[in-house]
Amino acid sequence: MYRRSSKSSQKDLFTSVDSLLQGKALKEYMDPLKWHNQFRVQFTERINEDLFRPLFHEDFGAPNASIRLLIGMMILKEAQGWSDCQLFDQCKFNVIVRSVLGLLNLSDPIPALSTYYLLRSRIVCHENETYENLIETVFAQVTKSQAIEFQVNGSKIRMDSKLIGSNIAWYSRYELIHETVRLAYLSAKSQIDRLLTESQVSLLGRIVEESGEKVTYRSACSELETKLIQLGQVIYAIINGFDDRSSTSLQTLHRVFSEHYKIVKDEVHVRPKQEISASSVQSPHDTDCQYRQKDDQKVKGYSINVTETCDPACLSSDGSANRTNTLNLVTNVLIDTAGAADGDFFQTAVEVTKEIVTGKVETVNADGAYHSPENQAYCKENEIELIVGAIQGKPSRYDLSLNENGNLVVTDLKTNKLIDARKIKSRKEDDDTKWAILNEKNQYRYFTQKDIDTCLLRKQITGRDVRPYVSTIRNNVEATIFQLGYRYPNAKSRYRGLIKHKMWANLRCFWINIVRITNYVAGNGPDYVKKLVNRWILPRFAAINGKTGVFLSRLLQFFEELNCPLLLFLGWQTTLPVFNEKSANGMLLKK
Repeated sequence: MYRRSSKSSQKDLFTSVDSLLQGKALKEYMDPLKWHNQFRVQFTERINEDLFRPLFHEDFGAPNASIRLLIGMMILKEAQGWSDCQLFDQCKFNVIVRSVLGLLNLSDPIPALSTYYLLRSRIVCHENETYENLIETVFAQVTKSQAIEFQVNGSKIRMDSKLIGSNIAWYSRYELIHETVRLAYLSAKSQIDRLLTESQVSLLGRIVEESGEKVTYRSACSELETKLIQLGQVIYAIINGFDDRSSTSLQTLHRVFSEHYKIVKDEVHVRPKQEISASSVQSPHDTDCQYRQKDDQKVKGYSINVTETCDPACLSSDGSANRTNTLNLVTNVLIDTAGAADGDFFQTAVEVTKEIVTGKVETVNADGAYHSPENQAYCKENEIELIVGAIQGKPSRYDLSLNENGNLVVTDLKTNKLIDARKIKSRKEDDDTKWAILNEKNQYRYFTQKDIDTCLLRKQITGRDVRPYVSTIRNNVEATIFQLGYRYPNAKSRYRGLIKHKMWANLRCFWINIVRITNYVAGNGPDYVKKLVNRWILPRFAAINGKTGVFLSRLLQFFEELNCPLLLFLGWQTTLPVFNEKSANGMLLKK
């Protein structure tokens, strides 16, 4: 049963931490600018627990544990790289960690380990059913409230991507099929035995006892080819005998068979390696991950796209880094299989960022992988400037441009000569306009509007001063990517499955924003408090009508909607009498 929890525990006279500390330790523990107090105020207390209401029954069941506390524990786990046992030990005995979670008394209990696992399991099941990841949702909710409070400038944003491997072993083709058959056989042994011959059952018995790696090690290539055919025949008999493929292992078995085998005249044949797609199953233990080779990097896993704000105040006029203390936040992180192109993330990332930042997105800085005709059209439609350092692919031999009459002007850059181009009339009305030229081999070469736009963009990039992009903007977004995968130096995660990687990436970006906000607040010191007073309280105080009633309820309602516990952060005690015409100073603030 869902029940909203309090944002932090009420202090106890005998067990509160601040009553047991003294001296410098007490001063640092109570300092609102320290990271643990910033974490609690800026993140833990901002989390809207109502977003997790669908995970619980409305009418019966035990009340849920504090969701704020559990999400905070998940963030700390990914931030520090702790195991689950280390996490719970820290939550039990480390007063700083307990302060982060709002546990201000030594007697405050923490949730059981099973409760922690149950919430993670429910989040995964919820996305499987509704395609909504609640960790992504709460990250957007918290970041939006922070962007409003700190007035984060969203006119310029930047993005980059990273490949990360799944927590699986690298299988050869035989090892993959061997392991898939083994898992399926163990999940439904009694039913499968009734479908197969004695020799096939004996083969499956040997597969269960011996790993695919050992079989590959002691077998020659010709022997492995024979074994692959034998396994294919066994799989074909199994999937034909099962009408119900509700078992995950049997579904995977069916998919692996369709990817690696084909039926020709009722006979099982192994597909050539050239026909195996990069999106095929890489491991039966993680069927979401895909294979991709990017430059010299080979990954069986996922692609992660990070978008963050890029305040123009960070750059001086010459493009060098400006030491002005500004705040940039990660606005969203998108995760897909490794086969996803970087350009596919672009439009979604921009749309999500629009909903979070203040102001209009005007400029997007990215690398050449994000360039595509679709993204250029999207930017043109939304009045966004897309700045890329380069474009993928080899530059064309021909320079293309349109003259005043709309005719194509083609210049051979190798010979520096103009080439006559004629417009081709298409037989279909929906086809794009094409132009044709005769090259030096007396062969026709065709150009479309896409080729013209790409040529124009290359010339713009060549003529643009890219020093700010290369020296600061590009380097900074790569630093964010580095921080995202900091706990995974070998670019291989602890998790399996797309949903769990989404959870990990968003929790890690929570921590990146925590560090940035803490440094920003600490850098401004007392001026930060003054800015918040002027920005939020005083304008609303002046706008209150003296006849409308109690100011306190209006103020608390405003901060409750933003999930912004500003008053708690400032450490103020409030005495707010009823407003009336005679009380011009109805609000008394005491430090």
